Amino acid sequence: MYSEILLVVTVVFLFLSMGAILLYYKRIRKAYERYDEAKDIVKDIVISFNNQLQRLEEHVGMIGHKLEFLSVKREDVTGITDVTDQLKKHETQLSDITSQMDTALGLKEQLLPQIDKLNERIDKVVKAQENMAQRISEPQEVQIRGVIPIKRERALAQLTATELRVLEILTDKGPKTAPEIKSEIELTREHTARLMKKLYVKGYVERDETKTPYAYRIKEEMRKILKKTESMPQ
Repeated sequence: MYSEILLVVTVVFLFLSMGAILLYYKRIRKAYERYDEAKDIVKDIVISFNNQLQRLEEHVGMIGHKLEFLSVKREDVTGITDVTDQLKKHETQLSDITSQMDTALGLKEQLLPQIDKLNERIDKVVKAQENMAQRISEPQEVQIRGVIPIKRERALAQLTATELRVLEILTDKGPKTAPEIKSEIELTREHTARLMKKLYVKGYVERDETKTPYAYRIKEEMRKILKKTESMPQ
């Protein structure tokens, strides 16, 4: 009866973990979509502004060349009045272009603070996404540690000789996979897998599920019990 209750509790925690992971995943997706939209907006603004400045610079360059050409030509032609009128006309155009450039520069100064704020918001979104990813990467280990506490007075009495041997191996040699433990205790692969699953479900060991096959390690409270037992007089 106790094992069935523990199994139900474990299944419930697993479903809750899966639900939390799905929720965090959806939030990360939304954050990425907002980040991409903001990045595209900033990119379009910068490209449009640069294109406008480039067109204005090309126009100014053309007006400058025309002014130089007209200045040289005025010395060789008799229609000085016409040339002067053309120069005045071009000077007026140049003044208008200069005014447009000043307006564009003012627009740039207005956009820069907004772009900085947008970059700050993008940085916050990225940091929030990184925090979500970090929280998702370690949810199960934190929950499993507190699922099944080990009661000291019954910890060793419930173990078989083979199970006790496995715990001693993990204590002395550190984390090991099921195939590595199989070579130590000389059992079949299926028998070893069932044994390690039993020790995990009972709460004697923990496992690293980020690798395949799982790497098992003895729980710290069980390690202390074994060390205390070894130090007791026979």
